[in-house]
Amino acid sequence: TEAGAEVINAQPTHEDGADRRIPLTLVLNPDEELGVMREEIFGPILPIRTYGKLDEAIDYVNANDRPLGLYFFGPDAGERRRTLDETISGGVTLDDVIFHISVEDLPFGGTGNSGIGNYHGVEGFRTFSHAKSVYKQTKLNFAKLIGLIPPYGKRIRTMMQMDLKK
Repeated sequence: TEAGAEVINAQPTHEDGADRRIPLTLVLNPDEELGVMREEIFGPILPIRTYGKLDEAIDYVNANDRPLGLYFFGPDAGERRRTLDETISGGVTLDDVIFHISVEDLPFGGTGNSGIGNYHGVEGFRTFSHAKSVYKQTKLNFAKLIGLIPPYGKRIRTMMQMDLKK
């Protein structure tokens, strides 16, 4: 393209229904100014950026808005751990894409510009619920026994007068 990115239609045209579906489209090395790099994507479009060293990839993720999803591919457990520890994203799929969204027991949601909170499973219930705290004092109320609850008696008045004289 004129922006320098290579666009690849990854859906074979001989598949059933290929003419009715939006094809998976890979956008290789897109320029930062392209819309695909500046806006959320709600479709089968996957921008792919290359890097020489892991530090470059981690620095890139951390220098931009926090992504809703992060995808790590590679066999190196140390690099995988560094990526998980040193970046912030909504969710992560290792050695594939999108699957973290499909597991109902995993929380799904963003952080920062990609959203707040989670849904799916118990996390979704907590996100969209309001937990109301309720405390009921027991019959043996120690604060009342030592005179800290009104109506205040002579003992509290005496203690306050002693404090005021100090």
